[in-house]
Amino acid sequence: MAHASTSKSVGGTSQSFTTGNASSQLFATALSDLQTLAPWDPQKSEDWNQQTVERASLLRIKRDIMNIYSDPPPGMCVVPEEDITKVHALVTGPFDTPYEGGFFHFMIRFPPDYPHKPPRVKLLTTGHNSVRFNPNFYHSGKVCLSILGTWQGPAWTPAQCLASVLISIQSLMNDKPYHNEPGFETEKHAGDCERYNECIRHETLRVAVCQMMNDPNSAMPAPLISAMENIFPKNFEFYMSTIKEKTHLDGQVITDPFGARRGHFNYEAIKQKLVAIQARLAEKGTKESDNSSSLSDMETD
Repeated sequence: MAHASTSKSVGGTSQSFTTGNASSQLFATALSDLQTLAPWDPQKSEDWNQQTVERASLLRIKRDIMNIYSDPPPGMCVVPEEDITKVHALVTGPFDTPYEGGFFHFMIRFPPDYPHKPPRVKLLTTGHNSVRFNPNFYHSGKVCLSILGTWQGPAWTPAQCLASVLISIQSLMNDKPYHNEPGFETEKHAGDCERYNECIRHETLRVAVCQMMNDPNSAMPAPLISAMENIFPKNFEFYMSTIKEKTHLDGQVITDPFGARRGHFNYEAIKQKLVAIQARLAEKGTKESDNSSSLSDMETD
């Protein structure tokens, strides 16, 4: 399997980031470059709506989907819509990163001439466009990767596939996402990397766990909701141990080293939501078990 190359995004001022003069100049140049790049939003692909999908493209899309079904990359699953050029993916945050245990919903749309052009990808887990989870993930849901044509660097090739795109996206959720920002390969101020991790860790629990479990995006397919409900209880102990470790931060301002305003830490509120979700899922499981037993008794009679 060919792996996509994961280039880094720019920390735009449109994302409430503040930078020094050198970084501002970098941003201005990068923004100018980005304006020449292709459209990115799979939910706003009117240009593709007017085109007929090639038969060879449909066959390749089916193969990509079936390859993931038969050999799913760790921490991800996909569900196509009736129109298989539109696919939804659930990517779980990797172990030992500030994203661990989070549920990230992506929508992917394939072009009519796939795989000659890359798909368009959007992150739908953004707290209603209020949270930026990564320098490469914007509030709008834009995912910055060179292979998607949304950033400069190694371009898409037909050797890429759906799995390699998702693996590249998941690789951005690493243990030090601070360094994904161009020009921030080293800390500007001591401790910035961990401060950013604290931001992402809190928002992952608040939005990518609690909000996703209580109010998933309306576009999210039922099988992906079921997948989250199956995974959540297995992660519950981890969620609670994280909260126990971080509750002392409650009430403090969440300091984003890039300057974004993120409010205050409130792990106690997150804890209450997690406990309520766990109780709801346990009750649901009990009811389903009772219904199954009742049905079994009826069949026996």
